[in-house]
Formats: sequence, structure tokens, C-alpha cells
Amino acid sequence: MKQRVFSGVQPSGHLHIGNYLGAIKNFVKLQHDYECIFCVVDLHAITVYQDPAELKAKILEIAALFLAAGIDPKIASLIVQSDVAAHAELAWMLTCVTPIGWLQRMTQFKAKAAQWRDKIDTEQDDQLASVGDGLLQYPVLMAADILLYQAHIVPVGDDQAQHLELTRDIAQRFNSLYGDTFVVPATKLPSVGARVMGLDDPAKKMSKSAQSANSYVGLLDPPATAKKKIMRAVTDTQPAVDFDNLGPGVQNLLGIFQAFSEWPDDRMRNHFHGKRYGDLKKEVAEMVLSHLEPFQERYRQITADPSYVAGVLRSGAERVSPIANDTVRTVKQRMGLYTE
Repeated sequence: MKQRVFSGVQPSGHLHIGNYLGAIKNFVKLQHDYECIFCVVDLHAITVYQDPAELKAKILEIAALFLAAGIDPKIASLIVQSDVAAHAELAWMLTCVTPIGWLQRMTQFKAKAAQWRDKIDTEQDDQLASVGDGLLQYPVLMAADILLYQAHIVPVGDDQAQHLELTRDIAQRFNSLYGDTFVVPATKLPSVGARVMGLDDPAKKMSKSAQSANSYVGLLDPPATAKKKIMRAVTDTQPAVDFDNLGPGVQNLLGIFQAFSEWPDDRMRNHFHGKRYGDLKKEVAEMVLSHLEPFQERYRQITADPSYVAGVLRSGAERVSPIANDTVRTVKQRMGLYTE
């Protein structure tokens, strides 16, 4: 019996090559060896305000991007989080066994709360004049997403490692209180490309919510735009690539090339050592576009029939709901809640 994998992506911002190299590319490989459930986590997105029309469009866009990347709905389940009510139901039960101190120490909560306060102060919007409790409870919902399906492996980026560790803590705490109930999940990270940095600031991770569009190459960026962004990428003060003294910007560009090409280290060193940065950027742009252009063509084909994506999501929800509902029923029984 195959081990189960669960992972999800928020329908906010613009999916970019960092998301692809750090997660989605790995998903495509994993689906052949594991029982995979991939989720558009829309309930996570509403921890901060989202325009309803934009959110609905983004949910379908993310699903189509997964399919364009190579997720096969015949062998992997692609779902929308809010379409399976058990996610929210389990999240509440897990909230009741999670110490608040565990949540308050989460670094992403502190950073996102501060970022949201700054946004509120700038816009002076009285309707949004506080940080919602959803930001604090976000990691419990993430834990529920994973534990709901008794996932063995969660292929996340290293920025989510603290959240996954909390998931493990919550599972172990529940098992200790109520008996062996949940699989305690592990991580699985790709060896190359797990953390792609911003093109304009290689000290920060490439982010789909970055204020500057020059920070990332979006999966749906027109090829000319993508090339322009790469050619403007930050490098360093050295005249050429020196593998013994790589600046973070150069290292990031090399990492992007290697993650797309899957070249081994010795080939990378032999090919790029001593190469001037303008030539390096051109080769990185060519490598990115050689993958981006066919990807975008598949996306256009998939979205030409809106009913196709909706059908995939409906089938995915129908496939996973028995697993989710069985977990919720077991948790209710262990906690002493009413079940028929």
C-alpha cells in the first residue's frame, strides 16, 4: 500500500518559478510513487481579506496551473479545501487541544501580523483595523489539512518547517490524550531548488505576494517579461562567475538554472565557471523560457474549457471525502463527541 502525501498552495498572489521548483515540480514526481492529495487551500487565504471575485478566479487558476504542470487527476487527487467540510471541522477539534503558547511563538504569525498592521496603517481602513484570529489559528488549520488524510509525507519548503513541526506536536499531543489516532507526518524536500530567492533581493525568498513584480518570474508571465526580469536580476561586484566566491544573487541564478536543467554539480561548474554575468543571465533566461512556454500552452488548452477544471475538482473531492469523513468520525469518537 502506497504512503499518502498531502500538500497545498494558497490561491493568492502569482504562482512563480520558485513555487514550481520548490514544490509543484516535486509534486509531479511524487504522484507516481505515492497516493497524493494536492489542495488549493482557500480557507488559509481568507486569514486576511481577499476580494471575493478575485479569490474565486484564483482558486480555478491555481488548479489549472497544477494540471498544466503535470498533475494527473487520474492518479492524484486535486481538491479545494473549502469543498471538503471536514477540514474546518477537524481544525476546531484540534484547536481545542493546542496550547495557545504554541501558536503565539510561531514566527510567521508574528511577521504576517506585523505586515498586516502596516498595511492597515497605510490604508487607514477602519473595516480592517485589527488582525484577525485566523492568522493565529492558521497553523492548526494546516495541521488539520495534513492529519485529516493521515498523510505520511508533506513536501513543503523550508519556510514551512516550523508549521510542520507544530503539526507533529499536535498529532503527538492528541495521540497522548486520546489514544493512537493520527499518523505523525514527515517532510520530503527536493534536493535542488527548494528555496528560490528574489531576483531583486536575493536575501529574501521569492514570494508570490511580493510588492515588486521584478522579484519573481510568474508562471504566467509573458516570455518577454520573464526574460526582462531575469536580465535585471541582482548579481554581485565580481566580474564573472567564481564558484569559490559566489554572491547570493549569482548563486540564486545558478540554482534556478540547475533546478530546471537538473545538471549535476560538476557540469554546472565546468560550464559556468568564469562566465560573465550577462551571458549567465541569458542562459538562465533561455532555460526558464524553454520550460515556461510549453507550460503556458498547456495552461491555455486546459482553461479553454472551464468545465474541465471544475470537473477535476469535483472528482477529487468525491475521492478524498470518505478518507476525511472517516478521520473526523474517529476523532469525534475518541473525544467523546456525538456520532450516530
